[in-house]
Amino acid sequence: MPGLTPSQTPRFTRRNFLIGTGVTAAGLAFYSGEISRHEIDIVHRPIAITNLPAPFHGYRIVQLSDIHLDEYTEPFFLERIVRHVNTLAPDLVLLTGDFITHGSLTFIAGSHALRRCSEILTTITAPLRYAVLGNHDVNFDAPEVVRALTAQGTPVLVNQHLPVERKGARIWLCGVDDPGTSTPNLDLAIPAKPDGPVILMAHEPDYADSVIAHPRGHLVDLMLSGHSHGGQVRLPFLGPLILPPMGLKYPEGHYWFDQMQLYVNRGLGTVGLPFRLNCPPEITVVTLQPV
Repeated sequence: MPGLTPSQTPRFTRRNFLIGTGVTAAGLAFYSGEISRHEIDIVHRPIAITNLPAPFHGYRIVQLSDIHLDEYTEPFFLERIVRHVNTLAPDLVLLTGDFITHGSLTFIAGSHALRRCSEILTTITAPLRYAVLGNHDVNFDAPEVVRALTAQGTPVLVNQHLPVERKGARIWLCGVDDPGTSTPNLDLAIPAKPDGPVILMAHEPDYADSVIAHPRGHLVDLMLSGHSHGGQVRLPFLGPLILPPMGLKYPEGHYWFDQMQLYVNRGLGTVGLPFRLNCPPEITVVTLQPV
């Protein structure tokens, strides 16, 4: 077979390289911004709890976190999330902060985004739902976020605890003020003598170390957090690329300590840029089980 003449030989030029690189980058940006960012990963996580009362065996808790409406989470995406949650038919829905994004666009439309988010959350059909604040909520306007959510039937626990009762038994649900921007008070949030397992909501996962060191920390069975977004962009061999303060040590998933377990939800939204890669939005389904 005759060889190619010099004029027929393919040329790898700087121009061709830049064009190929640009096409690849554009395709990756489109995938991470439009496709991967709208994927939904429903993570089923059985959690074994010591001395779990029999009426709570199989009790299902859905955790949502870091909604960030609507920079960059669109209302239609949150509505789709809620439809998934309703299909799962949980007993309890827990929302671990950052309902909106504090930033330039929020300065203009933050109150509208907050009202819209609160309204969409009212369509959750679970018997109970509760929330805590995140750092973006506090930096925007903590009292306004609390008022908006509470007015639409989503109570916000700010250094508070309450019992969740079922057939004469109970678990204790606790929530602290945002550890990254405010003053969490575990003496108020954790009951001194709980007569059932204790579940604590705290937005920043690295706050787990403070919980463990606290005199009442040994009373906490499970801590639920968000904040880190799992890194938003995760590359092979490099792991998460974007981790915020207080989300560095425990970026996502399930962690075990002496007594307490920690679960870190990857969240639904994004900050900085509307990109997710190898790190899809997460709905967590926690099923309580006896040890």
